[in-house]
Amino acid sequence: MAKTQKPGNNPRKPGEYIERGPRGGEVSNPRTVTIEKGDKPLPPTQKPGRTWERKGPPKP
Repeated sequence: MAKTQKPGNNPRKPGEYIERGPRGGEVSNPRTVTIEKGDKPLPPTQKPGRTWERKGPPKP
């Protein structure tokens, strides 16, 4: 399983992030965000207890 990060923390790397459940599972209608170099912190999730998972590099 990929490492997840909590909202409000500084992202480890820039990229595309998707919202995950409290234990890293899929959620219905997840938010996706693009984090560019220098962006911080990670935005809030739709519900408390959810986290962010990096899916890949930023899209051009």
